Amino acid sequence: MNFHAIRAIYKFEMARTWRTLLQSIIAPVISTSLYFVVFGAAIGSRIAQVDGVSYGAFIVPGLVMLSLLTQSISNASFGIYFPKFTGTIYELLSAPVSYREIVISYVGAAASKSILLGLIILATAGLFVPLHIEHPLWMILFLLLTAITFSLFGFIIGIWADNFEKLQLVPLLIITPLTFLGGSFYSIKMLPPVWHTISLFNPVVYLISGFRWSFYGTADVNITISLAMTVMFLAVFLAIVAWIFKTGYRLKS
Repeated sequence: MNFHAIRAIYKFEMARTWRTLLQSIIAPVISTSLYFVVFGAAIGSRIAQVDGVSYGAFIVPGLVMLSLLTQSISNASFGIYFPKFTGTIYELLSAPVSYREIVISYVGAAASKSILLGLIILATAGLFVPLHIEHPLWMILFLLLTAITFSLFGFIIGIWADNFEKLQLVPLLIITPLTFLGGSFYSIKMLPPVWHTISLFNPVVYLISGFRWSFYGTADVNITISLAMTVMFLAVFLAIVAWIFKTGYRLKS
């Protein structure tokens, strides 16, 4: 394992965060604060509690997960797309660096940035509502698994995309709607039976449910199922990345 190469790529990607601090950190934190003002004040005044948790506190895991998913995909997709766009990807592929080291570097940096942002948003949420994390180790586990899994997904999108518009296509048209419909701001138990069943086909439901359980011990889906689904997503994305480097899909042309 070429740890020097991993460290070099990782440090380069992390340095980009500080160069784009306004876009990478400050903007998502401001957006989250606005969610608390709008949803916490406007809707929270009409919904006292959900599953025994105050509405303002109930939406915290959903907001963190919303930012975590979108930022993981965005960071990883742009990180690998930019070398493709500039042509430096060929220098990387011809260097004595294996595809595993490339994936570890880019995905590790994207996941690190997303986790950092998630923790900042969590701290920001503590300024608005009293937070209680019932299972901190499970919270950290879901945070890590989700960040790594969707950074891998973003890496795949970055390889697939051949223009900047496609980089935003999946996050804006698929991930964000699925997150909003996945119980970020409500419990799917509140839905009519038909819509409750349909919601269970939304993969984001399992991520948000497991993450919320780590906070309050309450969930829409059994914690074991949530964890199993998260690990399954991770395995699928790992298999796709391995196939991409084995076949050279959109890398050698």
